Amino acid sequence: MISEIQEILGQLDKPFTGEELFDHLPDIVFFIKNTKGQYLVVNNTLVQRCGAHSKSDLLGRLPGEVLRPPLAQSFEDQDRKVLETGQPLVGQLELHFYATRDVGWCLTSKLPLRNKLGEVVGLVGVSQDLRLPDLSTDEYQHVIAAINFAEANLHDPPSVADLAEIAEMSAYQLDRRMRRVFGLTTGQWLLKLRIDLAQRRLRTSDESISSIAMQAGYSDQSAFTRQFRRATGMSPRDYRNARRS
Repeated sequence: MISEIQEILGQLDKPFTGEELFDHLPDIVFFIKNTKGQYLVVNNTLVQRCGAHSKSDLLGRLPGEVLRPPLAQSFEDQDRKVLETGQPLVGQLELHFYATRDVGWCLTSKLPLRNKLGEVVGLVGVSQDLRLPDLSTDEYQHVIAAINFAEANLHDPPSVADLAEIAEMSAYQLDRRMRRVFGLTTGQWLLKLRIDLAQRRLRTSDESISSIAMQAGYSDQSAFTRQFRRATGMSPRDYRNARRS
């Protein structure tokens, strides 16, 4: 089978990167980067969300040169870690802000690209938009009690085990149903719920960051800041300033 794949790829008039395929998937950002973290291949979705006119506007450039700070720094840090360690980043839940002012949650994965000697020569990555949940399914009805409980208790967030007990199923069964409804594990969905609350309060209120952290279930402001930065690429204070400007 491997030899057959190699034979097919060897007959192509140009290397297959997947670029043309991903150009037809508007909910997915796709890219290949070199060891410097510069874009070598991008799809049209990334071009549009960067507010660029064509792919050539992105090629050979770093995220910091085409995306708004400070989010771009987070992307570059991710790239550097994958390139230096050779360890993949898989299913990272992130909030993305683009030059077009589009904002949305994505699941990001980045994998190292290796040559025949096993050396890392670049990386390939995708960020897929979270789909809207289908609230009309039987799966949603099975988890609605757990969802309602979590939403009402974000100041003291329940554990996955707590929610599984409320839903009267195992943690594995709950995870499976949450993935079908939201495209996320139960833990990822809880994190998103808490960060969404914090975002709203940061945008619409003048409350202190420590107060907002408490509302989102963080008794330690530094822990809240670390988690918020990991999800959004910026500190709560920077986020508040950026969104208001």
